[in-house]
Amino acid sequence: VQLQASGGGLVQAGGSLRLSCAASGSTFSNYAVGWYRQAPGKQRELVAAISSGRNTNYADSVKGRFTISRDNAKNTVYLQMNSLKPEDTAVYYCAAGRGVITTTSPYWGQGTQVTVSS
Repeated sequence: VQLQASGGGLVQAGGSLRLSCAASGSTFSNYAVGWYRQAPGKQRELVAAISSGRNTNYADSVKGRFTISRDNAKNTVYLQMNSLKPEDTAVYYCAAGRGVITTTSPYWGQGTQVTVSS
């Protein structure tokens, strides 16, 4: 599975962005997909994940602001980010695997930068 993350950019606090993770190379609908982020000097953290059955989970810091969804017909997972805060600034990565998404999941996108200005 090859993953391509896109949609990052510079936005003011309170604004919105939608990240996309486009997959190719396998039956995408069978995979769980997650979004991680990593800020400078910090560990990579799981932001949101969606299972093949469309069950979702979120980090407490983004609950109510971020929404993860998937369109299997387009082989794409989205992360809608609303009410962005400066502390959301990070490189965002998508990851995929057949089980629970962790940092050891086998497939990763290249990362997309999200910068939120105050």
